[in-house]
Amino acid sequence: MTKHKKLTRSRDNRVIAGILGGIANYFNWDATLVRIIFVVLGFLPVLPGILVYIIAWVLIPDEPRQTHYYSDGSRKDVTPDDYDDRP
Repeated sequence: MTKHKKLTRSRDNRVIAGILGGIANYFNWDATLVRIIFVVLGFLPVLPGILVYIIAWVLIPDEPRQTHYYSDGSRKDVTPDDYDDRP
């Protein structure tokens, strides 16, 4: 079973809204490279960068929150080692 990727706004790699971090995660690119490309394309008169960013902010959903602390979902024993050595 293949897991389908979904374009979402990044929670971990965000400067303003996580749009460019989410695009970088989706394509497995470096987020800094995506930001540089966006700034360069933003100076072109054909592509108004701020308008595209705001529209993407509205349309692209936020990445789901992580509901557990461990990525595999398992529970870990957090009992201290000296628990049985109580006086």
